[in-house]
Amino acid sequence: MVKKYAPIEKCDCDVIHQDVVDQVKAKMPREETLYDLAELFKVFGDTTRIKILWALDESEMCVCDIANLLNMTQSAISHQLRVLKQADLVKSRRDGKVVYYSLDDEHVQQIIDQGLTHINEK
Repeated sequence: MVKKYAPIEKCDCDVIHQDVVDQVKAKMPREETLYDLAELFKVFGDTTRIKILWALDESEMCVCDIANLLNMTQSAISHQLRVLKQADLVKSRRDGKVVYYSLDDEHVQQIIDQGLTHINEK
C-alpha cells in the first residue's frame, strides 16, 4: 500500500520579507554551535540514556545500582554513562572503590523537565 502525502505548501518566489531574513540571519548562531547543539540532542535520542538521566535527576547513583534499576548489565550502563559524561550531562565522584554519578548541573534537569512538560501537554 502506497501512502499519499499532501503536497508541501511553498512560496512562488524566492523571498518576500528580505528584512526578516536578514534580521534572523544576523542572530543565527555559528555553524559549529548549531552542530554541537544537534550532537547534544542526539545524546537525548536513546531511551536508556533518558532513563539514566531521569534516575540521576532523582538521586546520585553508582553503576551497579543503575544497572539493577534498569535491569541491564553494568557494562552496558558504563558505556551509556561514558556517552553522557562526554556530552557533559553527567559527572562522577569517587568514594573509595565506588564511583557515583549525578547530573552535571541544573541545566540538564531543566532540559529533562522541559521535554516532559512538552510531551505531556498533548
